[in-house]
Amino acid sequence: MMVWSCRKSRHKSSHGPAPCWIRPLLVAWLCLCVTHICSGAVGGSKNVIQKEAEFDITYNDTVTSENQTIYAFNHTVSRNKVSLHRHTFIIRNLVSESPILFVVRQKQAVLSFQIPLILRGLYQRKYPYNHVARTLCQPPTRAASETQYFFVDVSTLSTQGTNYQLRVSRVESFTLQTDKKFSFTASPSEPQYFKYVFPDGMDTVIVKVNSDMIFPCSVMSIQDIQCPVYDLDNNVAFIGMYQTMTKKGAITVQRKDFPSNSFYVVVVVKTEDEACGGPLRFYPLRPDELIDAGNRSKVLDVMVSPAINSEVYGMGMLFCLGIFLSFYLLTFLVACLENKRMSKKREVFQNPADMSPAETGKIPASPNEYGSFADNGSTLSSEAITDSATSTDNNYGYMERSLESVGRTRLESLSSVEEDDYDTLDDINSDKNIVRTKKYLCVSDLARKDKRVLSKKYQIYFWNIATIAVFYALPVIQLVITYQTVVNVTGNQDICYYNFLCAHPLGALSAFNNILSNVGYVMLGLLFLLIVLKRDIVHNRAVVRNNLNSLEYGIPKHFGLFYAMGTALMMEGLLSACYHVCPNYTNFQFDTSFMYMIAGLCMLKLYQKRHPDINASAYTAYACLAAVIFFSVLGVVFGRENTAFWVIFSVIHILATLLLSTQLYYMGRWRLDSGVLRRVVYIIYTDCIRQCSGPMYVDRMVLLVMGNIVNWSLAAYGLIERPNDFASYLLAIAICNLLLYFAFYIIMKLRSGERIQCLALVCILFTAVVWGFALYFFFQGLSTWQKTPAESREHNRDCILLSFFDDHDIWHFLSSIAMFGSFLVLLTMDDDLDTTQRDKIYVF
Repeated sequence: MMVWSCRKSRHKSSHGPAPCWIRPLLVAWLCLCVTHICSGAVGGSKNVIQKEAEFDITYNDTVTSENQTIYAFNHTVSRNKVSLHRHTFIIRNLVSESPILFVVRQKQAVLSFQIPLILRGLYQRKYPYNHVARTLCQPPTRAASETQYFFVDVSTLSTQGTNYQLRVSRVESFTLQTDKKFSFTASPSEPQYFKYVFPDGMDTVIVKVNSDMIFPCSVMSIQDIQCPVYDLDNNVAFIGMYQTMTKKGAITVQRKDFPSNSFYVVVVVKTEDEACGGPLRFYPLRPDELIDAGNRSKVLDVMVSPAINSEVYGMGMLFCLGIFLSFYLLTFLVACLENKRMSKKREVFQNPADMSPAETGKIPASPNEYGSFADNGSTLSSEAITDSATSTDNNYGYMERSLESVGRTRLESLSSVEEDDYDTLDDINSDKNIVRTKKYLCVSDLARKDKRVLSKKYQIYFWNIATIAVFYALPVIQLVITYQTVVNVTGNQDICYYNFLCAHPLGALSAFNNILSNVGYVMLGLLFLLIVLKRDIVHNRAVVRNNLNSLEYGIPKHFGLFYAMGTALMMEGLLSACYHVCPNYTNFQFDTSFMYMIAGLCMLKLYQKRHPDINASAYTAYACLAAVIFFSVLGVVFGRENTAFWVIFSVIHILATLLLSTQLYYMGRWRLDSGVLRRVVYIIYTDCIRQCSGPMYVDRMVLLVMGNIVNWSLAAYGLIERPNDFASYLLAIAICNLLLYFAFYIIMKLRSGERIQCLALVCILFTAVVWGFALYFFFQGLSTWQKTPAESREHNRDCILLSFFDDHDIWHFLSSIAMFGSFLVLLTMDDDLDTTQRDKIYVF
């Protein structure tokens, strides 16, 4: 191999250096002379026929090993005008296995190929093409006008004559215009490419290629202005940006990536459709067998449209921040109104005789000591309080405790306090095995453990999820940065499943709008943490003051799970943003992991409200959630059309449902050991065969029967249908169970005579409406990694909001608001019980 360089010599010549472009021509001429000499020495003389050829004329000639034909063309080029030519080559009768070699020599470029043109497919299949059309790129010129020459050499090693056709024509519509559609036809052996020049003042454009035909599969590529142009299936991925396509393709191009302020749009039709989700052809019978590809021509159209400018970027960011900052402002106004209302309430009850027991922190001695006061949904009569405090006949295990023992401050040491400690009495009601098996339970029966221990127990939820978030987020961020770097370096647009019709780049990020729209999760998660912190501070101050209303009334206040929920919402925003840096099936669990956690934490919080003593520990809860995420990864990797996986998962799903149902029904008072089957058979015999008796806990049984029906149905659906998107299927199971439990909780709350306050009711209605709209945008499906990248692009659509956000971005907005509203519902839905004694609050 000879390498020539064009550089200035240290010794100056008096005549000046020769032009750099002359050297390749001299080399080609010398090689041709050497070839002629060698061929003459080995096989005798070879006739070389040189013809002065003209454009738009078809030449029908014959070539053998004894002759070689050279067609000479000349044309005038100018610096400011593009003048390209397209060569069409056809073999009429190939009588030998030796192909015809065509070499096109031009200034600073050489293009060579054979006919039949052999293109390889998957598993080294060979597809011959006897009709080839190639477009020559125009070498650069510094002169205002210059005459350039190029030559087409035709030769073969076949001793038998082979007829061929050659036609060279000028390319008319080569430069694309902004917002003007251009239609053309391409095939594997007849690729097409066009040039686009950035107009002044335009820094970013979107190149869109469309077709009414799904197959044959094609590739669109954006390449810099250079020769040669890589326009065949086997080399189109060598440089630039490229993506496969069926009916839609779009690439956003920025001026900064092309120093010449222009680029080529290359469209190549692939030899096979497997890359676009099409069927694979049959295997060849012999390794070197040539396969007829048939007609693979495809009609396409290309259009270059201007992308958004910096003002739209600014409007999008301001819009996004403005929406969520308005929730901060609304929260501040609600807090001010609440403080004003409480101030007026304190002014009305300045006289201690008019104050309620909850406000004085003292239990009245008799029903008439203070008289009755209005029951406005958050207070009760003093008679009810007195009755509850002086009677133990019908209090479902409520134990009379002095205010001094209940109001112990948080400043005491926790070193001697254990989670299972509670005050022991000789009374039968003090035994938890008996208390929890009573037919009708109240919150006081399941709030017997020391409050300090429970608070410490539930704070572990927050610290554990904070630790998980750090260790989970750091490698995720590192991985997605690597993904984005690979995309930018290789130019392979098939790695990431964007909505390419609405993917606005910023810096190294390819779809900044999909990342920005996740800021709502972070901002609203932080706002929820601030709201919980305020409530926690107010409650702790009341506990320090030994306020009876905070110690013995209402649902026990434990904020650890609320802190964990707010942190999970913030992490969902961060990880969703990381996922949308380069969305694909290998990192989809980044987007769903904390969704599983949010659903699980919400169910745990609902259960904890009326079962504070027997709720799962943080270690058990996160271990179960880790198992869910583990199955999610297995399902994404191995779940597609894998019968064994779906059978195993369905069995585990049903067994887990049965075990959880047993745990909930018996309030944890059962054992999973070797005698469990014997006890199950005995219960069936005594309760169903010997005498038919209904369930002891009817309400719990109704919930668990409905839950089992839902989960068994979901397991059967998964086993029969085997959905490709296993992660979303698993998330649907979690959401269905959460909605079922939430609906049961609301129904039982109203059935027990409790009521929902105005703020909580507004939150419920608002959240339900927002969830409805959010799900509508979620199911639009702008892309899907369940299919090939080319098939996914068929679902791409243009932006619908401010020319910056697409349907999925609106899903991010609405779902973050809906999750925030759902958290507020859980936080406020039992505020009506704040002045209701716990032995009057039923467990369900």
